Amino acid sequence: MLDEKELIYSALEARKSAYAPYSHFKVGAALLCKDGLIFRGCNVENSSYGATNCAERTAFFKAVSEDEREFEAIAIVGALENTEPTEYAYPCGICRQVMSEFCHDDFKVIVARSIDDYKIYTLGELLPASFGGDSIK
Repeated sequence: MLDEKELIYSALEARKSAYAPYSHFKVGAALLCKDGLIFRGCNVENSSYGATNCAERTAFFKAVSEDEREFEAIAIVGALENTEPTEYAYPCGICRQVMSEFCHDDFKVIVARSIDDYKIYTLGELLPASFGGDSIK
């Protein structure tokens, strides 16, 4: 069962591990599996910017590498280091595409500024008319 506040708290904790020496923008994500497990992810930057990995993808890749394939929701928080989030951190296009690989349109995406200040979207709202595996069969 989805507990938005618990998931947001987990994303806030994940943000503490972010490695962002270039942008100084730290992001945390917490991915809720259908079986109740939560996988945390943070952004990991690289001086070759294309090699940077977003928090959302880190969480998904950790979960998939542990044989999880069914997901219910993800919470995302982000802000400049040494500050609390004041804006919502939405997933980038690549992260939305990764979500669409493993999730249905009703997958919940929670963007938060705090445990009490958040918005919930479905993946279908954030990535309408998506390109997925069915598109290449």
